[in-house]
Amino acid sequence: MSRLVAVPREVPNDNSPFGLASDAPSAYVTDGYLERIAKYVPAEMLAFSIFINAILDQTVKTGGKLTSMAGFPVTTIAVIAFVACWICAPLFVWYVRQKGDAWVVNALVSFLAFPIWSYAIGNVAFQDYRDGNLAAILLVSFSLLSGLVTPRPPSPKRQQKQDVPGRASGPQLVEIEQPPGTGWNRS
Repeated sequence: MSRLVAVPREVPNDNSPFGLASDAPSAYVTDGYLERIAKYVPAEMLAFSIFINAILDQTVKTGGKLTSMAGFPVTTIAVIAFVACWICAPLFVWYVRQKGDAWVVNALVSFLAFPIWSYAIGNVAFQDYRDGNLAAILLVSFSLLSGLVTPRPPSPKRQQKQDVPGRASGPQLVEIEQPPGTGWNRS
């Protein structure tokens, strides 16, 4: 199982009797609704954010809202940490992508999900605006709706480009033979 939601892949429809070729259209296999909900959660960025917020929350609880760290108010540090994690959520998705993952869709949904999850877990940046009931409603609503986001199957034109024989799929190194006595290796 991949960490990210996969691009739907085509599976031939083999419902013909005796294994004969069928003219029936192919079907697309993709991650299910519940799998998509689970995979769209930006868990790694949330874990990092929870770690930072545990430190900042403890500082606020012991010193009050006007507490500062290194001369900066704790709430300012919390907002900076929140924005940094929010920006890093889609970058992390890009970093862990593998062939066959719909990483652009994952990055977009992670970018939208991170502030909702941060609000729900009680991020210090939202300390003055947090309402537990609203957080629960937002989190459940977003989670249910995010499962409806399904990556599109690859377009036939894009598949044809990838299936052209003899066409290089990416940059390749070509070794060029040089006659003796030329180039870097002089003996």
